[in-house]
Amino acid sequence: MKAHIQQLTDKYSNYVVDCYHHLHSHPELSFHEVETAAFICDELTKMEIPFRAGIGGTGILGKIEGRYPSKKVIALRADMDALPVSEEVDVPWKSTVENVMHACGHDSHVSCLLGVAKIFSDIKNEFEGTILLIFQPGEEKAPGGARLMLEDGIFYELEPELILAQHASIDYPTGTMGFLPGMIMASADEIHVKIRGKGGHGALPHLCNDTVLAGAQTLVSLQQVRSRLCPPLTPMVLTFGRFMANGAQNIIPGEVQLSGTFRTVDEKWRGEAKKHIRRIITETCAAYGCTAEIDIPDGYPCVVNNEEVTSKAREFATEWVGEENIRSLEMRMTSEDFGFFTQKYPCTFYRYGVKGEINADCDGLHSSTFRIDETALKTGTGGMAWLALRFLGIG
Repeated sequence: MKAHIQQLTDKYSNYVVDCYHHLHSHPELSFHEVETAAFICDELTKMEIPFRAGIGGTGILGKIEGRYPSKKVIALRADMDALPVSEEVDVPWKSTVENVMHACGHDSHVSCLLGVAKIFSDIKNEFEGTILLIFQPGEEKAPGGARLMLEDGIFYELEPELILAQHASIDYPTGTMGFLPGMIMASADEIHVKIRGKGGHGALPHLCNDTVLAGAQTLVSLQQVRSRLCPPLTPMVLTFGRFMANGAQNIIPGEVQLSGTFRTVDEKWRGEAKKHIRRIITETCAAYGCTAEIDIPDGYPCVVNNEEVTSKAREFATEWVGEENIRSLEMRMTSEDFGFFTQKYPCTFYRYGVKGEINADCDGLHSSTFRIDETALKTGTGGMAWLALRFLGIG
């Protein structure tokens, strides 16, 4: 069966590359993946694969049934949104949309899953069980497409016994696959603050509330959440990347805006920390005679790979790419809304390498020069198909 899957992977490799070129040149931002979804639906229709569209917005769920569909049910997930980045890579399939780019490889995820769909359509009389194809919107933006698809009843007809998701990795060479059981990525919560006070002339600060100083001191005071309030052995990140004080050299503005991100790998501490963050912001601003409007919407939970599923996935991947091409991943403080799936179902989130000679000098994910080695699409397609087949008990 392995040789057959390899043969089909080769057969559809040009198709996958063509899909990748199309999607890369027509990126769409989170929750605006209308044309992307239409393209996917059109391809599934050509393959005669039944699907439901409009789940959680633009999400799609395809279904491929084998000879006996009542057997095992395996779900495969690909995210499909792009980023507000202006592409600087000069290729024929460069983004045609101003300041929108597939800088995180989601176009490759969708293309690979469409390739997997081709493979399973060809062998549907050779396996028992059902393959669910999840094309998910909005991974890059809260509240997260995974959450919305679950809330919209994505699995109300049929529940999977496990879910697999993969992500392109510029850190590893083409042909490799990487795994990590247990905690693999942190939770992520956005923090948005508006500090308000009486603005005025910079030469008359005693007649004003210094919102800029209140904002600066708030940022400094919040560092005690990590240094003094967080349990010492608990990984945590609290970073603010936006400080907007729209005054002038001699004008204290009436409002200052701060935005940041809070990440941790402990869900209990996550709840406690957000209470500390609110308290410190409020009390620090009050000390300067200012008020604070604080918004900390529920973000993404931690991504926790099921130990048994991930161990088996690594074993199956070794059969596909060889032990020399298997990598042990490290836990990262980046986040993924796939965490919503891992809270409800046995899952594994793994990575496949996309670094080759053609993109050896490109920057990392989310950069304007991000580019994949397209030969890696074979690993992304064949590897996922093989894992799914092995979890169905075939091989």
